[in-house]
Amino acid sequence: MTATERRAALDAIAEEVRACTACRLHAGRTRAVPGEGNPMTEVVLVGEGPGVNEDRLGRPFVGRAGELLVRLLASIGWRREDVFITNIVKCRPPDNRDPEPDEVAACAPFLRRQLQAIDPALVVTLGRHSMSMFRPGTTISRSHGTAAPVDPATGAARAHVFALYHPAAALRAAAIETASFEDVARVPVALEEARRSRDGATTTAPASQPPEGGPALVDAPAHLPESDQLTLFT
Repeated sequence: MTATERRAALDAIAEEVRACTACRLHAGRTRAVPGEGNPMTEVVLVGEGPGVNEDRLGRPFVGRAGELLVRLLASIGWRREDVFITNIVKCRPPDNRDPEPDEVAACAPFLRRQLQAIDPALVVTLGRHSMSMFRPGTTISRSHGTAAPVDPATGAARAHVFALYHPAAALRAAAIETASFEDVARVPVALEEARRSRDGATTTAPASQPPEGGPALVDAPAHLPESDQLTLFT
């Protein structure tokens, strides 16, 4: 797809999200939060659900957790405008509770279609709920900072998935914040590996020449010990 075609597809999905009444969450929303970002990106960030600020503005990750996410991206030389950011549920759960399975199921077609439109090389999950959609059977404390192939049934037909802690968890625990910065430093290498996997390449593209619309690559540090799991939803 061209950039115009992708944008049109994403805009059409966003309009459906804003009108959706498929689950109970629509009754309490101020604004639905379809997602936003670069339609030609190679990287899609998937969080758990909107918080109070996101519900008020209709945009993902605009509160304190969003500020930390911007800092995490900046630490590898990326901006939020370089990626696409969305959530597994598009309306705020009451009191920031965990999304219920039927609510996740109701929103899943929207996320699947967004991923089909963008066709990312890398899906970065933010928190345990989004991770469990792409990497079922594991825990965030075990899998943060690591990558794995994505099930094509998710809509990301040729992608890898990389797990990060939710930024809200990092705001509550210094150890998780430290781990998050170390983990995100590995994301560019995971993107490089995902590119190589999907293209069947045997060599690595120079870091100074990323594909059009893709964030630049940087080196990642060695792995650090895992931090304890913190189960927060924001």
